Amino acid sequence: MTAVDYRKQTTLITGASSGIGVEFARELAGRGSDVVLVARRLGRLEKLAAELAGAHGVRAEAIPLDLSLPGAGRTLAEEVDRRGLAVTSLVNNAGFGTFGPFHTEDPGRLREEIGVNVASVVDISRAFIGRLRASGTGVLVNVASMAAYQPIPNMAVYAATKAFVLSFTEALWQESLGTGLRVILLSPGATRTEFNDVLGTEEATSGASFQTPRQVVETALRALDRPKPPPSVVSGRLNSLTANASRVLSRRRTVLISGSMTRTPK
Repeated sequence: MTAVDYRKQTTLITGASSGIGVEFARELAGRGSDVVLVARRLGRLEKLAAELAGAHGVRAEAIPLDLSLPGAGRTLAEEVDRRGLAVTSLVNNAGFGTFGPFHTEDPGRLREEIGVNVASVVDISRAFIGRLRASGTGVLVNVASMAAYQPIPNMAVYAATKAFVLSFTEALWQESLGTGLRVILLSPGATRTEFNDVLGTEEATSGASFQTPRQVVETALRALDRPKPPPSVVSGRLNSLTANASRVLSRRRTVLISGSMTRTPK
């Protein structure tokens, strides 16, 4: 595959108001890509859009949207068409987690979690995949997590949503071979973002070695720069070793270990 010329890209990025989403926007704009920034917090998006346009001379558009609501893909497709934007690349980064025993979790919050982490990823990917394949020069990045590689008691729904994204994206990687579209799944480990603020606890990442959002994004971009990008990549050497270990251990052993790391009172 030929190298991606980001100067010819218009990249839509979800979850672009903080953390990894902001870093994707900065790195891609720095490479010359126009960007479409999507999240709920319009003020943050507009501030970032002004920064990127001023620093790199790219077109940067802010679209406020709650991705937990149904029909996110159609809403975004209609809005980018209204603004005359031709999206050629996509980064599905938006997501959040919940923490606690499943029987105590708020059902409404769980529906929102599944809506953002799973339904919106599928819906937005489906809304734009035809455009991405037609351009034949861009990228599709779905952001999962180390949680994708094993069940995690007390984060049962979050881990399951990320396991879905892993399987889904690797399947799209194979379906997209020969189209010119580069598809990759990015799995960060503990990263210095607002994740724990939304989660409501630091127990899930207690004792973890944190990476910066820039390190995580650079992992994805290095993989995409390869002549033959892999279907998925884990950010951080230790995280990669841990993900591989989960494939060797028995399912029983894996879930007991992960449960011991996220134990809460019953």
